[in-house]
Amino acid sequence: MNFVKRAGLSLSGRRSRTAALLGVFVVICALLLGGFLLRGAAARQEADAQRAVGVDVTVGRKGLTADLADRLDVPGLVHRYTAELPVRAVPRGFTPLTSGGPGAGGGGRRERGALEVHGVRDLGLLLPFSYGSTRITSGRGIGPGDAGAHVAVIERRLAERNGLAVGDTLRLRSTDGRRSAVSRIVGVFRDPTRDPARPMPSHMLPGNLLYVPMATARRLGTGPARVDRAVYRIGSPDRAERLHAEAARVLGGGGLRFTVNDKAYRDQVRPIQRVGAFADLVVHVIALAGALILSLLVTLQVRERRGELGVLLALGEKKWKLLGQHVVEVAAVALPALALAALAGALGGQRVGDAFLDHHGDGDTDSRSSSGSGSGSGTVAAGAPDTPLAPPTVRVGPADLGRVAGIALGISLVATVVPGIGVLRLHPRSLLLDAA
Repeated sequence: MNFVKRAGLSLSGRRSRTAALLGVFVVICALLLGGFLLRGAAARQEADAQRAVGVDVTVGRKGLTADLADRLDVPGLVHRYTAELPVRAVPRGFTPLTSGGPGAGGGGRRERGALEVHGVRDLGLLLPFSYGSTRITSGRGIGPGDAGAHVAVIERRLAERNGLAVGDTLRLRSTDGRRSAVSRIVGVFRDPTRDPARPMPSHMLPGNLLYVPMATARRLGTGPARVDRAVYRIGSPDRAERLHAEAARVLGGGGLRFTVNDKAYRDQVRPIQRVGAFADLVVHVIALAGALILSLLVTLQVRERRGELGVLLALGEKKWKLLGQHVVEVAAVALPALALAALAGALGGQRVGDAFLDHHGDGDTDSRSSSGSGSGSGTVAAGAPDTPLAPPTVRVGPADLGRVAGIALGISLVATVVPGIGVLRLHPRSLLLDAA
């Protein structure tokens, strides 16, 4: 009789043992699938967190220009970046804030360069905005899409002083009076810095700071377009060395200021990485434990079937076919177990993954920051609130099912071949005598 047919008859004839074996396999496949689903969800959330949170690297150097800063935007390494170009400007048609008092430079409209104008490419990357100390209270910030637009973001106190709001027009003039710019207000921000108690020049007041695109700042500037600093967002701290090497090559190592802040990364990405590592450990432990448990069950079944094995061997059945029969029996149970585990994963995997990732994503609040290597590297510690991330997606895919099926079949082979070899090494007569 064909050994595959014998396997089917054996499974149908021993229904209670088949059900027990099916139950064990369902648990093993469900745990394996859960480990793979959790690892996949953690990997996807880690990639999202690296893009959304990342690590902020601030680069500065004497003589840094916007063109040099653009050259550090390395594809595949830098996700977002911005340069900051400070210039002075004169208001037209509105009144700057003043601190008053002698020597304060509080000449109102007549003061030369009463406004501090910063040209930016991506306002959200500046440390005060990125880490939440300064917030947009109305409208929006300036992004890469505003490179050629005539827009501006102003401070709340300046807006209240002049009755300005989002959508209004702002007119500025360069300090030499030769160039002017007309911008539309797209956002209002709140700087928590208080007004100074002692008299100060108007351009040093926090309320007189406003942000415009780089092109507008260049137009209003009267001297060399020297960038104050550039901020680059990269995916992980280990990429900082690559960016440092590129900065040293483009800008030169002398006087290079290279500061890395990875607090937000530590707070949100590292816990997710630990979840992924835990899922890997779960997969390995379950595979090993499953192989041991099934090997024990199959060993007990093989010992109980010594008489059957002895008769088949005495009738001339080949030993490899007897092993094949046991492999087919276990594998035939593994396939429906995999289907049941896939159904369980599709129904409850999302809720379990959300609960586990959310629990482990709230833990690490270490505020230490790492530094880039090389000349001019340093550290900075900034309090960063948790950046909201999209919920992780836990879904059963063909790749996950394929991995579980491969491991389940591997467990089937190990669980049947290892105990089967020890029994089949015996002589058919010995098997029959033991069975008797």
